[in-house]
Amino acid sequence: MSLAAPTSWSRPDTADLLRRHWPLLPLAATVLALLAPLPAGDATASGKVGPADAASLLLVFVCGIQALRGRVRTLTPLGVFALGLPAVGLAVATVTAGDPYAALPGFVRYLQVFVLVPAAIVLLVRDAGEFRLAAGCFVVLALVQGAVGVVQFATHTGASYQGEDIRAVGTFGPGDVMGMATVVAYGLVVATAAALAPGLPARVRRAAGAAALLLVIPLVLSFSRGAWIATFAAAALVMALAGIRRALKVLLALAAAGVVLVGGLGVGSEMVSERLTSITQVSDAPDQSVTDRYTMWAAAGSMWRERPAVGVGLKGFPANRDAHSGLALSSGSDTAGAGQAYIRQPLLSPHNMYLLVLSEQGLTGLLALAGGWLALLVAGLRRCLTGGPALRDCGLVAIGLFVWQLTDFLYADIGGPSTVLTGVIIGLAAWWALPTGDAAGGPGPAAAALSGRVPGRAAGADAPEGAAAR
Repeated sequence: MSLAAPTSWSRPDTADLLRRHWPLLPLAATVLALLAPLPAGDATASGKVGPADAASLLLVFVCGIQALRGRVRTLTPLGVFALGLPAVGLAVATVTAGDPYAALPGFVRYLQVFVLVPAAIVLLVRDAGEFRLAAGCFVVLALVQGAVGVVQFATHTGASYQGEDIRAVGTFGPGDVMGMATVVAYGLVVATAAALAPGLPARVRRAAGAAALLLVIPLVLSFSRGAWIATFAAAALVMALAGIRRALKVLLALAAAGVVLVGGLGVGSEMVSERLTSITQVSDAPDQSVTDRYTMWAAAGSMWRERPAVGVGLKGFPANRDAHSGLALSSGSDTAGAGQAYIRQPLLSPHNMYLLVLSEQGLTGLLALAGGWLALLVAGLRRCLTGGPALRDCGLVAIGLFVWQLTDFLYADIGGPSTVLTGVIIGLAAWWALPTGDAAGGPGPAAAALSGRVPGRAAGADAPEGAAAR
């Protein structure tokens, strides 16, 4: 009898967890579907609809079904403004484009990433436990992709970098060299936030800290300057919000890991040093990638000056690039390695999200998108600074990921399979910044299940919230 009792308790708990939180499965699938490798040798696959995009559409569909059944959270007026305003800017940019039909795919893509997926997450994620499940998927994805990247560096089977096939790109391939760096950085930020969160169990914080240290390795081996800068900015903010003592511990651990990896083991030390130095080489002998980036930034600014209010239209940057670019712009970017033959990919965007929006959507689109993001950032920071410690880990994760994305947008724009995760991050940031009565309280039923408490037996605020969720 004593052996059978735990089984009889565990089975109802598992079934109850699935019954309560099955709408979260498409969200988990949206993140974890990026574990699927791209076809070898297909550098154009990053621009096609992939499994993660399909899962995000299922997420939106499930949200619609749950909304019809009255089983979603309620959006506040600020939520309607922050999540709905981009749709207005997108509609204006599509209608005023020189070729609205050609702009329509861009409208659908932007609507998916910046409106529908974030709104679905805000409406479906009901409590802190569900938020933590979604955040945990980022860490799982990062660890797997990072492990693949480290093996690529060690075995010289990665993407080509300075004549050697050593660049860690994970399963994304050389056609999307930023893919692995992006997802690894996401996981590192989540793990760092969890390691610093005061409300999580000690064993969870220790595991998160270990994961963060491990993820430093593939992030360094990605040789992605933009990802390095964004990760430093996000981690610094998370540590500042968590407190000086905790921040010093993480800084010491990261410094020790850096000394061991680069100094002691010599993991790409010369190449990493050269890559770091190239960040500041704008006017003093910059490499060709830096030259191309700044040339395309200038082209985007020229397009905006031509049509300052509404821009040249969605998907209009490639068609107008040559007319606004200088002679310094190269014809494309060389890609090879990781199972792909040499391919020269054209440069079709300015690699700056804000300038891309400004050139294609004008001030109307930029104010609509960036205005909503600014509102979410301010509201999220305010809640982090004024709220109690109960949900501090969720706030650190949400703000850390959001600041990473906003910083990375200074050096990158949307594109590739990992683009859909941008919508997930905006949704998690909005969930934190826009609390409602059924999510602002205690940990909720999912958190109770994760902590080992039996559903229906939680005390205090957990019981009303679980009832409300049902």
